Amino acid sequence: MVHEYSKQPWKGLYLAFEVPATLLVRLPVWAVICALPSVLRRSTWSWRHAIALALLRRVSTTAALVGGFGVVPDYRAITPAKDAEGVWIDGVPHLVTAELKVWSTLSGVESIRIPGYWFGKKGFSMCRVFIFFHGGGYTLECAHPVGGTANIVRALIELNPHTPRALSVEYRLSSAHPSPDRYNYLVNVVGYSPCDIVAAGDSAGANLALALVRYLVEHVPPTNDSHDTPGSSSLTNTLDFLDDLAKAFLGPHGLGMASCNRYISPASLYPSVVARFNGFPRTFITAGGAERLLDQIRTLKDKMVADMGADKVT
Repeated sequence: MVHEYSKQPWKGLYLAFEVPATLLVRLPVWAVICALPSVLRRSTWSWRHAIALALLRRVSTTAALVGGFGVVPDYRAITPAKDAEGVWIDGVPHLVTAELKVWSTLSGVESIRIPGYWFGKKGFSMCRVFIFFHGGGYTLECAHPVGGTANIVRALIELNPHTPRALSVEYRLSSAHPSPDRYNYLVNVVGYSPCDIVAAGDSAGANLALALVRYLVEHVPPTNDSHDTPGSSSLTNTLDFLDDLAKAFLGPHGLGMASCNRYISPASLYPSVVARFNGFPRTFITAGGAERLLDQIRTLKDKMVADMGADKVT
């Protein structure tokens, strides 16, 4: 469940139990279990790494239940930052068309003004630019530099001298949708050429980046599917630190939407899902060996290679 204990006094009561239980009971138990080959530790992980991931998994679950710890920047306001510049990105409701219009209406979601944060060299630059969507299972994290995925943005621009800037954009948690307003801002407000924009994301944000590109390919001129079979990563890789948050993401659409929607599950194996990748730009995909969606990611790569060619997918 998500935000089940987000309101007081339930949040305080839950944390009053959860914090001592984790520090005094779970951590000692994990320390013993992780010292031996066990379900909490992969053979390639060190003892410290296994405990750190077990703790991260528990903290993430707790954060989802209580609605986060403290005040986290979100889509409602720009929060000042030392190493990033906050900007407002206007909504573009006229670009939310076709299926997106139907889905957003059902979910009660509108294209609104949201914040974005510029990372990298200040000043206008016509070099390539990253548009980055943060991770967090659609229920956690933020685009602000204090967010848990901000170091990914910093690494992207640090390691790529040809792409010195990145725009990390906010989105409404548990209401994520590939609205084209962020892309519209970079092209029609800042002035970037479409061919110089690199869509990137971490975890849930990567799916949003992929969905945005699909929308642009289909509409802008120039996780619960049949992978869940015995032995699949969906069932065996249970050490992924984020629990299954599909219900929170899908909302009124229901779990069935994940198996038949090319925006949500482009790697779905169901015959009814026609997710083609003709016209997509060059794509780089990376995933860890313990990733719960590892099989889906491999299927996604195979589908992209089939449509785009092996030279355009890494």
